[in-house]
This record gives sequence, C-alpha cells and structure tokens, in this order.
Amino acid sequence: MNDQMASLFDRLMHRRVLRRWGKAAQEAEAAELETLRALRSRARQMRRELDRVLHVAEGRLTLPVIGSTAMRKPLGTDWSWRPELWSGPVSPAGQAGVETRARIGSEVTVFHDCADSGLTLRQVRNTRAEDLAPFGLRLDVLQFDGSFLSLAVDLPEAAVQGLKLRHVIRLDTVIEREAPLEVFARLNIKHGPNTEQIVRELPPSGGETMAEFDLAYTRMNEKRVERAWVDLIFEGPQMNQVLLRDLTFSRRPRADL
Repeated sequence: MNDQMASLFDRLMHRRVLRRWGKAAQEAEAAELETLRALRSRARQMRRELDRVLHVAEGRLTLPVIGSTAMRKPLGTDWSWRPELWSGPVSPAGQAGVETRARIGSEVTVFHDCADSGLTLRQVRNTRAEDLAPFGLRLDVLQFDGSFLSLAVDLPEAAVQGLKLRHVIRLDTVIEREAPLEVFARLNIKHGPNTEQIVRELPPSGGETMAEFDLAYTRMNEKRVERAWVDLIFEGPQMNQVLLRDLTFSRRPRADL
C-alpha cells in the first residue's frame, strides 16, 4: 500500500512540475530580465540532472545491450574477448587534443609523435541493427604533423594462458573511414627478454574485416610468454574521421595437416 501511495505521489508531483515549467515557458517572452535570469539558472540546473538520466537510460535501453558478448567466432575457438571500450561505458568518454600515451579506458593507449595534436577521441553508442558491439570509438584527426598514430590494445592474461605455436590469433573489426586510409594491425607477444611481432594490413574497403596471426611463423618461447598486445596503426590519418564500430579477438588451435 505504501509503495502504491508513493507511486501516486510521484506521478502527481511529476505532473505538477511539468505544468510549472510549461507555464514558465509561456511567460518567458514577457518576463522581466531579472526574473528570466533566475529562471534560466534553475532550468540549467534541472537540465544537467535530466541529461545525466537520459545519458544512462539511453545507454542501457539502446541495443546492442551494454556488456553484450555476442561476436563472431571461428570454429574451434578456445578464447574470445571484446575490450571494455567496445562493450561498456568508459570514463571519460572522450578527449580532445589527445597527448601521446593517453589512455581511454583501462586497456587502450594512444601513441603518436605530434608536436601539436589535432586528435579527438570519443566513445560512441552503436545503434544500427547490424551492430554486435554496444559501443564504438570515433577518431577525428585534423592537423597532424607526426609520422605515426596508433592505438595499443592490451590483451588480458587469459589470451596468453596456454598459448602455443600452433595457435592462430584472430582480430575482427568493423571500420568506417571518411577518406581512404591505410590501417595495419601488429600483434606483439613478449616472451622473456624478446618480443615477437606479426604485422597484417587490413583491407582498405572498410566495413567488416579481419586479420589472422599464425604463431607457427614466430620464434615464440611457449614457456616464457608474459603478455601480448595489438597495435592498430593508422598511416597518414590527417583530415580524416575513423569509426571503429567493433573490435574483438579470438584464439584457436590451427588444424593439424
């Protein structure tokens, strides 16, 4: 009964507040300036709280659902993962004039050699019917006087547990480019004092694409593997916008010949 009364009271208060602000909007044109300033201040305070509610609500109610683990996995996959930047909200959600070694979330680091960075990063919500990832990452690059720009994605410990030379690591991504842009993916595996690297060029057409890294072609010491990360390298990114709508990784043993 108490819950019902509280719900009824909330509805009545909501209607009263709506009527009050509706009346204020109608009278704003003829209000005295001092009154209008006070009204504007209260309206801005309320708008900040409303924007917070809308941001959270739209994030949770919009598909794909936040935290979704839906992804394409090759047959025989024994490990798969989507970084947090593409699966859930991070804070801060965006940065402007991004400096080298800046982090967005806890798993992605930006590297560049610009003296004056014209780079902006922002996490965006995916809403298309074909999207599997809840979030994407948008890069806006204006002036860029450096020679390289890359995003380093740290792979979790599970990615290297039991890692063998017979494994194939696969990267799947959905990339949209405003203008043609070369993008490379480089897998780095640290084992003891050495680091193995495999580089793959991603197709220039954009959209859904993937790269595979066959560890049989490396000299990785299976007993000394410590960690792994992937660099996404953008060649000549100036005056371009890149949207990484999804980024996932998977691992599978290579079929015996």
